[in-house]
Amino acid sequence: MQIKRSYLIAGAVLAVPLFFFTGCTIIKTLSPKPKPAVASASSAAKAEAPLVKVALIQETQRPYVVSVRGRTDANKTVVVRAETAGPVAATPAREGSFVARGAVLCRLSVDARQATVDQARAALKSRQLQREASERLAAQGYRSQTQVLQDQANLDAASAAVRQAEVALEQVNVRAPFAGVFDSRDAEVGSYLAPGAPCGTMIQLDPLVILVDVSEAEVGGIRVGAAVSAVLVSGESITGRVRSVGRNADPATRTYRVEIEARNPGLRVRSGLSADVKITVGAGPAMLVPAATLVLDSAGRQGIRYVRNDGAVGFAAVQVLDESSDGIWITGLRGPAQVIIAGQSYVSEGQKVRASAR
Repeated sequence: MQIKRSYLIAGAVLAVPLFFFTGCTIIKTLSPKPKPAVASASSAAKAEAPLVKVALIQETQRPYVVSVRGRTDANKTVVVRAETAGPVAATPAREGSFVARGAVLCRLSVDARQATVDQARAALKSRQLQREASERLAAQGYRSQTQVLQDQANLDAASAAVRQAEVALEQVNVRAPFAGVFDSRDAEVGSYLAPGAPCGTMIQLDPLVILVDVSEAEVGGIRVGAAVSAVLVSGESITGRVRSVGRNADPATRTYRVEIEARNPGLRVRSGLSADVKITVGAGPAMLVPAATLVLDSAGRQGIRYVRNDGAVGFAAVQVLDESSDGIWITGLRGPAQVIIAGQSYVSEGQKVRASAR
């Protein structure tokens, strides 16, 4: 069978490109592949240790303080009450004013009390004359010694009656038991006061008391006499000393009451003001670091990352002692130390780093 010429030409046309592509594939497969570079620039960059910024922080002695929230309170608060009965005749003390000890807060009506005093004094004078006469008669032998002693007893009784009448008269004056502020008045002119009825309330603001509640974890380091500083809600600062530390915890909050005594000249600080209180509980080594350097490790502990002598990252769990505008005071890291102040969140403990001083 004879093949047509046209078919042969078409087959030759198709065979040429097929042969070309097949040959190129075989050559590419058999040719040797280029070997990868031992260390490219990108891989070298990846292998380079990360750069962190550090600061050399020295260790210093620092007072340890307990920071708590408290409030100011009066050193004494007393409701002054009447000792006798009667209508109020005068209220000399102005409400809210400072009064000296013994100042009259309320004065009751005298009524017949002055007449009782005059009568007792007259009886006393009579008993004195009777005793003097008895002594003269006894000296002349006209009066026995027993009668003289009886007249002396009558004189003593009359003297006691005078004293009793004078005390009853003085009781119409309801006086301040100490120097302080007459904070509130409960009785007005014309009011009738029975024995024990309130005239008003006195408070003593110098010295001033600051009351704080301290947790059971911190109360153990607080001692009577420890130095205290407080910043009031008004921005004013006062200082004082611990005067008592509670021994019985509040069952609801498990905190202990601590009382602080502070001088308050001029009564410039009022009772009931909120205060940020710092109680000194000792002293020891501490470091001042920027607040941003604090990090958490994998266990959730708060601490500082630093660069060790071998160039690796170290971690130290720390305790914050105090805060200031310059940073925070911590304890737990011994110095001097290369504290990481930039990049600490992107490195881990034991990792090699390059340190750059700020």
